[in-house]
Amino acid sequence: MSELPARLQEIVEEFSWAEGQEKLELLLEYSERMPPLPDWLNKETNMEQVHECMTPVFIHAEHKNGGMHFYFDVAPESPTVRGFAAILGEGLDGVSPEAVLNVPGNFYQQMGLHKVLTAQRLNGLGAILAYIRRLATQKLNQN
Repeated sequence: MSELPARLQEIVEEFSWAEGQEKLELLLEYSERMPPLPDWLNKETNMEQVHECMTPVFIHAEHKNGGMHFYFDVAPESPTVRGFAAILGEGLDGVSPEAVLNVPGNFYQQMGLHKVLTAQRLNGLGAILAYIRRLATQKLNQN
């Protein structure tokens, strides 16, 4: 299996130690920690929507100094998806586009999320990661 970036690996381990309902509580904590969007960014003008996810998820990616930075807009009323997006934002912040591309599509299984979320929700999480990978590929191709 591909190696996860260090911070994402720490988050995965944190979730792997949690049991059942604790995993959902951790997702809620990450949801609440999602940073607000900077003033220059909004979903109407300069963010892309992940249409494959049933929950409205908007992403903006930047590639600066060799590292990727992801900004997300997910409504607080969707704490599961918002929490997962916050995990990706934190766990992948500053890593190279290549490192983003190496994150396994099912890394959430190491977290045990497949035990507490529905298949439909897991498909949405996979769609968010796939979209992030597309954005990382675009940034690589621009250089």
